[in-house]
Amino acid sequence: MGGVFDLSLKRQQLHTLESKAAAPDLWDNPEKAQELLKQRADLEGFVKRFDTITSTIEDVEALLELSEGDEEVDESMVRELGEELGKAEGLISEIEFQRMLGGPVDKNNAIVAINSGAGGTESCDWASMLLRMLRAYCDKRGWKQTMNDYQPGDEAGIKSAMFTVEGEYAYGYLKAEAGVHRLVRISPYDASARRHTSFASVFVSPEMDDNIEIEIDENDLRVDTYRASGAGGQHVNKTDSAVRLTHNPTGIVVACQNERSQHKNRAIAMKILKSRLYELEMQKQREKLDAVNAQKKNIGWGSQIRSYVLHPYQMVKDVRTNFESSNVNAVLDGNLNDFIEAYLIEFGAANDATTLKDNA
Repeated sequence: MGGVFDLSLKRQQLHTLESKAAAPDLWDNPEKAQELLKQRADLEGFVKRFDTITSTIEDVEALLELSEGDEEVDESMVRELGEELGKAEGLISEIEFQRMLGGPVDKNNAIVAINSGAGGTESCDWASMLLRMLRAYCDKRGWKQTMNDYQPGDEAGIKSAMFTVEGEYAYGYLKAEAGVHRLVRISPYDASARRHTSFASVFVSPEMDDNIEIEIDENDLRVDTYRASGAGGQHVNKTDSAVRLTHNPTGIVVACQNERSQHKNRAIAMKILKSRLYELEMQKQREKLDAVNAQKKNIGWGSQIRSYVLHPYQMVKDVRTNFESSNVNAVLDGNLNDFIEAYLIEFGAANDATTLKDNA
């Protein structure tokens, strides 16, 4: 079998990487060395899973042969067979699921931006709930998170936030959350206890590495510095260390205020901008292929990818896949696996692969 299941090719690639990793000049270029070792670890993990599946199936076959001819069924052996087969099935599902995460940047870290829509305090509060939900999901997967920018709302919640997620396949999974999210609830900010509808958008882009070059003309940039508004110590709050970059041709705005140094914040903001520009180009290609896959839409009616209804009933429904759950609290606590897997099963990584092919 080809693709993700081409075991012989994977073994050959692993052998090549092991030879390169053994070279005495490996660490002459630390960045390339780290990338090589990461690739080797990924391949080792794949081959190990496949070998475990093969070994498990062989063990089950051996147990079946031993049980042939026995008049009485050994219940303990039946349980053992079931457990072994369950392990093999789980590993096969894991490998099969990686087929849907085969895009060229699916393994990359992710940059997540959240923006409140029209609606003042209600939308700002909803944006902060989305931020909590997505960060909880990342925590459950054991991914490291770094807050790059945080703009609080005037009364509650947030106007916008941006954070980087470090973890294997972070972008591949989180790209399923990109789009407009709609909330329907009884407003805690309405003295008349009326039902309100709020919108907020999530934008996800892959963190780019040095293997993909993206050129940005400095003349196309507007650079603003300002005083950081969040926590970060006296130096951060009393100096203009925060940096905001505006890319004039596209209108993309990114900001970073996490570091004490203005120079470091600018470097991080540039990296985020390159990632956003890359994702923007990929999005344009996807929209040409299928308008359903467009990730960034107007933050309002008719553009949402998912609705969260808390009143008059409780339901979360993804309009792209029609997957739904009545356990709203669990979803808002970061239990997003079922929604993300439903999206990846339906849409996969085909568009990303086609995008790079078209751009080659």
